[in-house]
Amino acid sequence: MTLLLFGLFFLFMLLGVPIAFAIGASTLYALHQSGVPLMVVTQQMFQGINSFALVAIPMFILAGDLMAQGKVSEKLVSFADSLVGFMRGGLSVVSVMAGMFFAAISGSGAATTAAVGSSLVPELKRKGYDPASAASLIAASGTIGVVIPPSVPMIIYAVIAQQSVSKLFLNGFLPGLAMGLGLMAIAIAQAYKRQYPKGTPLSLTTIWNTFKDASWGLMTPVIILGGIFSGIFTPSEAAVVAVNYAMLVSLFVYRDLNLPQIYKLLIRSAMTTAVIMLVIAMSAVLSWTLSSWQVPGAIAQAVLSLSTNPYVIMLLIVGIILLTGVFIETASALIILTPVLLPLVLQLGIDPIHFGLIIVVGLSIGMITPPVAINLYVASSITQLPLERITRAIVPYMLGLIGVLLLVVYVPILLGWSGH
Repeated sequence: MTLLLFGLFFLFMLLGVPIAFAIGASTLYALHQSGVPLMVVTQQMFQGINSFALVAIPMFILAGDLMAQGKVSEKLVSFADSLVGFMRGGLSVVSVMAGMFFAAISGSGAATTAAVGSSLVPELKRKGYDPASAASLIAASGTIGVVIPPSVPMIIYAVIAQQSVSKLFLNGFLPGLAMGLGLMAIAIAQAYKRQYPKGTPLSLTTIWNTFKDASWGLMTPVIILGGIFSGIFTPSEAAVVAVNYAMLVSLFVYRDLNLPQIYKLLIRSAMTTAVIMLVIAMSAVLSWTLSSWQVPGAIAQAVLSLSTNPYVIMLLIVGIILLTGVFIETASALIILTPVLLPLVLQLGIDPIHFGLIIVVGLSIGMITPPVAINLYVASSITQLPLERITRAIVPYMLGLIGVLLLVVYVPILLGWSGH
């Protein structure tokens, strides 16, 4: 029955059936064939989305959209440029730094890529940067959007694994920072190799002025994360605070959005949320089915029989995560893999919060690996470059991010992992 279920799932995926329906249809048929009452399906669907923590998802999506559509992204790019733009290839470093700033606001890889790319691409072209390399760097920087808190995938993982969202957020900073530093190092090396120009001279006055302009946007993660870690509000409440703050800034401070535009953003965010929630609901049925058939335990035993060395087993797990990210988008892959792999890593004695960081960082790399590479598609649409050119240019950045993932797996102490 398990082979039938996964066989149908991959068949539907190859036929181009949307992921939620591919999961639902394959699971429904397998349950019907095994004689399980189909009332279980609706019960598990509702149970899968009946979590207060999931309230944060639509709110963080809306807050990110509000910030991305307004002037916040432009102000953040200007501030990043005043800090590091003086270096050779400084605009490349600005791309990454602006991505990290925006990641701390949006919680979304695609939103981060779109916001930074639309602000920086014209300037990168004007300064003579290789368009494909610039676009690929912006796409790679977008992966940090789901690692630095607030992070929608971390919320999904926390719900599935029954872990603390706050702990995941607290431990997500340093892996995100390591990803950013790794991309910056590669960008600087390429800048010297290609003799990119130096940018604007370093000026304390410019830094101060751009910081003042960007301060409203920079306050967003301070309010969100400060409120969560101080215990003033929960992650779900923090998401609502973020929406209200983003709306006030857009309407009354920068005055870059009007009510009709906000209405359109509400509709778009609702549609995005509906897709995610449907995938979560369908995946809850899949998780229940696999658990009742004891599939995760069988997979754990099969993998453990291959090797007794935990380092080798973790390398296999990393390979599975990266391969899954190539073919399935981040949220769906997270929902499918977590119930299967979590029992295995628990047997290895790995903390579930640590594993949450591993799987989120690993699947974020899937955002730049075709065919399901949302960040590359966004970068391609912004730059009007063929996807093939950007895909070739992304390789060094992708290898750098895989190196950071291996650090998160094998040397977590370097990233500040304390185990609590």
